[in-house]
Amino acid sequence: MEQEKLIVAEEDVDNRLDVYLADQYEELSRSHIQKLIKEELVKVNGKLEKSKYIVKTGDEIEIELPMVQEILIESENIPIRIVYEDDDVLVVDKQQGMVVHPAPGNYSGTLVNALLHHCGNNLSNINGVMRPGIVHRIDKDTSGLLVVAKNNHSHEILAKQFKEHTNTRKYHAIVVGNIKEEEATVDAPIGRHPVDRLKRTVISDGKHAVTHFKVLERFRNFTYIEARLETGRTHQIRVHLSYIGNPLLGDPMYGAKTSKFNLKGQVLHAKTLGFIHPVRREYMEFTSELPEYFNKLLRIFNNSYSIEQ
Repeated sequence: MEQEKLIVAEEDVDNRLDVYLADQYEELSRSHIQKLIKEELVKVNGKLEKSKYIVKTGDEIEIELPMVQEILIESENIPIRIVYEDDDVLVVDKQQGMVVHPAPGNYSGTLVNALLHHCGNNLSNINGVMRPGIVHRIDKDTSGLLVVAKNNHSHEILAKQFKEHTNTRKYHAIVVGNIKEEEATVDAPIGRHPVDRLKRTVISDGKHAVTHFKVLERFRNFTYIEARLETGRTHQIRVHLSYIGNPLLGDPMYGAKTSKFNLKGQVLHAKTLGFIHPVRREYMEFTSELPEYFNKLLRIFNNSYSIEQ
């Protein structure tokens, strides 16, 4: 048997234990996960729990998996932009279109494959063989900054900061339509969509979710904004902006599919990331330049969609 330890991220809370683990180990069926729980091969915070236990942010889950289920994730020499690196953390500026970690059917070409090539075994193993070093995620078609843990001590401290919202996460985005306010806050609970399990939605029994935004520039039929996460639910910015009627440009999942600008996904960039260094205990903040696809759109809007024209 192989023992792995998982720390429940904020975007994964409010799931049953068996559902959470089935999401983490997609190669295992939910019935297989339930069998492992019944056989007392799963512990939550050091205690045995039933399948119906509702996971919470920061829960430490230990699971013993049959060795046959272990998957070798290979290192790949994939270029990545490293913004900062020391013995404890790595800050990466992810390109649009790159998946953060492997999943069944997609074991190569991810950020994790690139990190294994760059760091070797110098990555935390808290979240298992599929997610070495991964403390938090951004979507495949979202570009921008991620912090990676190079050891378990750093991972646990960084995960706590995400849990307690003591870090800084600011995104730049272009949305469809004209937002009236200069600054506003969306405070609306987010949970799984009742029909489409790949989607999230604003729902009364969802998890507390807060997004602050301010307008940076206005165009005809579009608005360029900065969004700041107070909480960190899955797809939070995408869901909240769709909820107020201004979905992200290029986001087919939440209502703004368009081929007009030849986009590859939502126009969303994780521009600013700040956290307290897990060892030195000093606040560090990093800013990423807007990628070319984003700057190209801004040039198009300034030339053809200016409200002054």
